[in-house]
Amino acid sequence: MKLKTVVLVMLILTIAVCGFAKRQLVINSNTGDPEPKRVLNLIVEKFKVAHPDIDVTLNIFAHEDFKILLRTWLPSSNAPDVVTWFAGERMRYFAEKGLLYPVNEVFEEEFEELFPAAFKSACSFGDSVYFIPDSWYWWAVYFRKSTFAENGVMPPTTWEEFLEVCETFKSKGITPITIGTKYSWTTGAWFDYLNMRVNGLDWYIPVLDGKVPYTDPKIKKVFEYWQVLVENEYFLENHSSLSWQEGLNPLITKEAGMYLMGQFLKDSTPKEIHADIDFFRFPVIDANIPLYEETPIDGWMIPANAKNKAEAVEWLKFVASEEIQSFAAKELGRLAANKFVAPPNAHAKKGLTMIMHSAGVMGFYDRDSDPEMAEKGMNGFVEFMLYPERIDSILKNLEADRRRIFGQ
Repeated sequence: MKLKTVVLVMLILTIAVCGFAKRQLVINSNTGDPEPKRVLNLIVEKFKVAHPDIDVTLNIFAHEDFKILLRTWLPSSNAPDVVTWFAGERMRYFAEKGLLYPVNEVFEEEFEELFPAAFKSACSFGDSVYFIPDSWYWWAVYFRKSTFAENGVMPPTTWEEFLEVCETFKSKGITPITIGTKYSWTTGAWFDYLNMRVNGLDWYIPVLDGKVPYTDPKIKKVFEYWQVLVENEYFLENHSSLSWQEGLNPLITKEAGMYLMGQFLKDSTPKEIHADIDFFRFPVIDANIPLYEETPIDGWMIPANAKNKAEAVEWLKFVASEEIQSFAAKELGRLAANKFVAPPNAHAKKGLTMIMHSAGVMGFYDRDSDPEMAEKGMNGFVEFMLYPERIDSILKNLEADRRRIFGQ
């Protein structure tokens, strides 16, 4: 074969190969727990069927590792194409730094085509949407119905009743409240709910925005309610050495009675006891304060440095769809963000009903406040749970952090 013919054949083959080369999509996710990991893998397989021309690389990381790694990925020239994350201040923190790509093109016209209008502020920064929600869930006090029945207690509705249930469990050698604070974010729920029940959400929002001193008497009042639980030894011992999943085990084994946690708790409970798992609304402390709840929103973002933005947008359109969000909701028992997806089961319907009958909602302490302040705050909360006598010095230190972080 002549040299010119060989060169021509090689050129044709090169063009053919390049022409049929697959597009690429790199997904980094924090769905490290078994059930969310399983479901995400199934969704990726569905995406591959719908988009056979896109080669997907899925990287799944442990939740706490992901939080650290994300800060290195986003500014990197080798950023992934899409990442899981949280709506609210956690997303806006990165958007404000120019580290995220606006995703308005996911919608034909407006965000409200697919999602509740109430979600838009938590998914936007400035005039653009930077976050595509896929699910949301409620927080509540979880318990095993059989544990309550065996010990003759009923789900409490008031603070006084809650303390009575705690005392009953303690008298029977059962830890009233389990928790794992090795990763401090679990304490944020206690600070949030006590504030919402003692002071109300309208007063609490300025705290999250850094506009209220941590030495304010109303914040100390919150800690005083919390102090009753700590000093009466209602919380699980050695909680600072346990993750939230490890803190779940005493609830499963009936060594503990209650757990303030998000709906995702069921992902880590054996399926054979799912019917025995129930929840109640965090108890009323002041009957004059309306009932507020926590409803974090999870979803997806595109890093500004992503190399395959067109493919990333295709992924976001896919996971935002009614079909995929309905599938995920049924598999995980979540409430889908897509407004056309109904609650998947009775447990989710009960959660939705609780939220619909609340006076307002928030995301979570570390999602609605400055990330650095949230980290300082939750470390302080853990210290308080270990050394409640330090309440004044802890609040003084948090106030110093607030002034520095918010420039006041």
